[in-house]
Amino acid sequence: MASRVDGGHGSVVALRPDNVSVLRPAEQLFEDMLAGWAGQQSSRLLSSKTIGTREAQVRRFAGFCAASPWEWAASDVEEWTTELLSGPRPLTPSTIRAYQNAVALFCSYLTDARYGWADQCMEMFGTHPIQVCHEWNTAIHVADHEARPAVRPLTRVEVQALFDHADDHVDFARTSKRKGWLTLYRDATLFKVIYAYGLRRREAAMLDLHDFTRNPKAVEFGRYGVCNVRWGKASRGSQPRRRAVLTVFDWTRPVLEEYVEEVLPRFGLADPAVLWPTERQGRIRLAHVDDRFADWRDQLALDPVLHPHCLRHSYVTHLIEDGFDPLFVQQQVGHRWGSTTALYFGVSGDYRNRVLRHALDEAFIPPSVAPAERN
Repeated sequence: MASRVDGGHGSVVALRPDNVSVLRPAEQLFEDMLAGWAGQQSSRLLSSKTIGTREAQVRRFAGFCAASPWEWAASDVEEWTTELLSGPRPLTPSTIRAYQNAVALFCSYLTDARYGWADQCMEMFGTHPIQVCHEWNTAIHVADHEARPAVRPLTRVEVQALFDHADDHVDFARTSKRKGWLTLYRDATLFKVIYAYGLRRREAAMLDLHDFTRNPKAVEFGRYGVCNVRWGKASRGSQPRRRAVLTVFDWTRPVLEEYVEEVLPRFGLADPAVLWPTERQGRIRLAHVDDRFADWRDQLALDPVLHPHCLRHSYVTHLIEDGFDPLFVQQQVGHRWGSTTALYFGVSGDYRNRVLRHALDEAFIPPSVAPAERN
C-alpha cells in the first residue's frame, strides 16, 4: 500500500509497510501525513509545543474544508480566512498569519517529492495535494510589532498605583492571616520584576533563582545585578533566544531579596530553584498572570486594554525618558532592530513638554543672557 519512494524520517515508507490495510484509508492517510510532518519538524529540533500547535491549526483548517488534504484548493484558504475575520471575536492579524503559515508548511511538506505523499495519493485517490497558500491569499508580515493601537505604556503614576495596590492586597491578607497571602506576594513581586527588566510574560514566568547573577560593574545590586533570560522570543524554527538584562532600578535588589529570603522558602518547594511556584509545587501559568493583572487593573479602573505586556512597553518608555541610550534599551529588551524598540516607546505629555521647553529656551533666549538668568 505504501509508495516505494525511499524517504527519510517522516516519509510514507517510514510510516507504513505495504502489507497493512485500513478500514478508512482517507482518514488514516491524513493521520499518517500529520505524523510524518511531526517527525520532520522534530528532526529540525522544533519544540513539541510548536509542533502540537501547528497540527491543531491544520486540523482546524481540515475541519473547515470538510475534505482531505489532496482535495484542498486555494479558495478554501480565502473562505477560511474570511470566517476567522468575522463574528463577534475576530482573530488578530498575527494569529491569522500563524494559522495560514501552518497550512502552508504542511502543504509544502506534502508536495515535497522526497516524502512520497503525492505519489501515494495518486495511487489511492487519483489526485494529489497542492500548495493552497500563495502570496495573493495569505497575510504578509509588514511590521515587527502589531499590537492594538489602543495598547500603550503605563504612566509612572499608573505603574506606582499598580504596585501599591498589589502591596495593599498582600498586607491585608497577611495581617488578617488569610491563606492566599503567599501567592499574592509572589504575584506582586512578579509584576515588579516584569517591569524592572522589561520582560515578556513567558520570559518572567520561566525564571529560576539561578538566572540572577552579579554584575561586577554594578556591585550595589549584589547577586541581582543581571537577569539572564533563557526563554526569549524565538525566531521561526529556532530555539528560544537568550540575553542578559542588566539591573537599572535601585529598588530591584531589596524587592527580590525580601521575596527570595522571606517568602519563597514558605512554599516548601522540592525544587528550590523555581522562582514563581504554585502552592501545588508547579510553575505559575501564563493565564494566571493575565488574570491577576486584569483583576488589579480593573480594581484601579485603569484602561481595560492594558495587559502585562504593557509593563514592558513602560520599561522601554521610562528608560528612554530618563536618558538611557536607545541602543542600550534595545539590547536590554532583546530586539533585533531599533525600529521595533521605537514602536514600544510612547513618551508622556510631560516629557514632550519638557523637551519642547528646553528647545525653545535654547532657540529664543539671547546668548548674552547669563546662565543663571536662563533658569
